[in-house]
Amino acid sequence: MTSTPRWFSETSDGHSQWYIERFRTMELEGVDLGGEARLVNALVPPRSRILDAGCGPGRVGARLYAAGHDVVGVDVDPALIEAAEEDHPGPQWRVGDLAALELDGDPFDLAVCAGNVMVFLAPGSEQTVLERLKAHVRPGGRIVIGFRTDRPYGPADLDTDAAAAGLLLEQRFATWDLVPYDDSADFSVTFLRVPSDPETR
Repeated sequence: MTSTPRWFSETSDGHSQWYIERFRTMELEGVDLGGEARLVNALVPPRSRILDAGCGPGRVGARLYAAGHDVVGVDVDPALIEAAEEDHPGPQWRVGDLAALELDGDPFDLAVCAGNVMVFLAPGSEQTVLERLKAHVRPGGRIVIGFRTDRPYGPADLDTDAAAAGLLLEQRFATWDLVPYDDSADFSVTFLRVPSDPETR
């Protein structure tokens, strides 16, 4: 298993800054960038504790923080975390590898992986990442994961890794506004549940 995320190995120099500026421009143009956060906000009670795993420059976590949640965002790319700190003060933003995630504090009510996080991980690390997320989410809590389906890592791979990590597959949709999923969908949004019964964890 390589330790280098695809985010670094399969993108060119300057990609991180391009990514940051792309979303800054979209924000200024009034593009709706809040779909993921609206869904997550609907899944949890007020003032929940939420992990934005692979947070990028912070657009999802910032909206959840503005909605009143306690948000911690983690990303492996220091440039993206620097942009999140600059553009979206409030949440806790941290540089970290999700495959080695170790955060102090209370368990999270929900972890969200938006922005194709799973397909940019180091190949072979996906199950480990799911195990680390599970370790940080309370029993009965959810992990919500969205990514494109045209990449080397697809929904079937996620299902295999989630089962091996002891997570329960709850639901799958084709978009963040809950369009039903079928095999022709080019995107998937998967709800995973951390078991409440310790014997199934």
